[in-house]
Amino acid sequence: MVDILNPQLGELILDPACGTGGFLTCAIEHLKQQVNNADDLRTLQAAIYGVEKKPLPHMLAMTNMMLHGIDVPTRVRHDNTLSRPLKNYSRRDRVDIVVTNPPFGGMEEDGIEHNFPRKYQTRETADLFMALIMHLLKHDTGRAAVVLPDGFLFGEGVKTTLKQELLEAFNLHTIVRLPKGVFSPYTGIATNILFFDRGGPTSEIWFFEHPYPAGYKS
Repeated sequence: MVDILNPQLGELILDPACGTGGFLTCAIEHLKQQVNNADDLRTLQAAIYGVEKKPLPHMLAMTNMMLHGIDVPTRVRHDNTLSRPLKNYSRRDRVDIVVTNPPFGGMEEDGIEHNFPRKYQTRETADLFMALIMHLLKHDTGRAAVVLPDGFLFGEGVKTTLKQELLEAFNLHTIVRLPKGVFSPYTGIATNILFFDRGGPTSEIWFFEHPYPAGYKS
C-alpha cells in the first residue's frame, strides 16, 4: 500500500488508527531512500503522524517509531481520532497521504457521531473514519489507501452517502479484493483495499481480486 502511494520527502503522512505503527514504519523505510543529508532527515521526522486509541498498541507504536529512527515520536498520539469534531479540523490539519486499516465491525460510544455532520452520523467506526479521511486529504496532492470490509462497498445508509461523495469528489481508481482469512484469527470478514486520490471525479475503477499464494486455500 505504501509503495503504491509512493510518498515523497516533504509530504505529510497520517495513519489515524495506527495500531502498533506498521504502515508508518513502512512509510519511514520508503522515505529513507530519499534522505541525503541532515535536513532531509529532519523533514522525514516531521512528516510522520499517527493516532492510536488503545494504550498498549500506542506504546508499541512509539517503540516502533524509535526503532526506525524517529527519535522523539511526539506526532504519534494516544487519542481517539474520532473524538474531535470534524468542523474543528482546519486547512492546516490536512495531509498528503492517509494509509490505514481502521477498526471495522465495531461501534463507537454514544455521542461520538455528533462530532460529524448529520449526513455522516452513524456509530459504525469504519464509516466515521472514511468521512474523516476524505475530509483530511489535501485538495491538490491528497491520496489514500484504506482497508475496508465488504460491508462498506455493498451497505446502504451513511455508506451510500460516503460512496457517492467518494465517486464524485475523488478518483477511486483501484479496489483490491483481499483473500479470505487475511486477517485471521482476528476476523473472518471479507476485506478490500480502496485506493483513491483528489484527482476526481471517478471515471474508471480497476477491480483486482488478489489470488491466494500457490498451495493455500485460506
